[in-house]
Amino acid sequence: METNQLHRGRLIDHIQLVVRDLEASRRFYTAVFATLEIPLGGTGDDYFWADELFISTASSTAAQGQLTGRHHLAFQAKDRATVEAFHQTALAHGGRDNGGPGERPYHPGYYGAFVLDPDGNNIEAVFHGEAQRNVPSVVVTF
Repeated sequence: METNQLHRGRLIDHIQLVVRDLEASRRFYTAVFATLEIPLGGTGDDYFWADELFISTASSTAAQGQLTGRHHLAFQAKDRATVEAFHQTALAHGGRDNGGPGERPYHPGYYGAFVLDPDGNNIEAVFHGEAQRNVPSVVVTF
């Protein structure tokens, strides 16, 4: 598959998760990303990706080394309702609760929810409070 366009600035720069059960992770993340309004960018037999997150099997040519354990990722949400929808969607698609939607003490207006994905990674959606963006994402075209 040829990539002609990338979006940056909506999520994180990039992270790769190496997972045990790619199909369980594909179901989980496809549902979570739909709730966050982030489309899948590409998929293959041993990987898939969305914006800056690449998920693969340990046997994928993109994966090197051994499985390293649990990670924490925080995805941006556009409002509190999206944080709540993320939490519900994640639980309905194989996630386990790791801290329901609510304000956190990190800074005023920080509203987040945490779930464990099928591999035990701590996945968060966070709304940082009212703010304005000049654009929804940076578009990189090749």
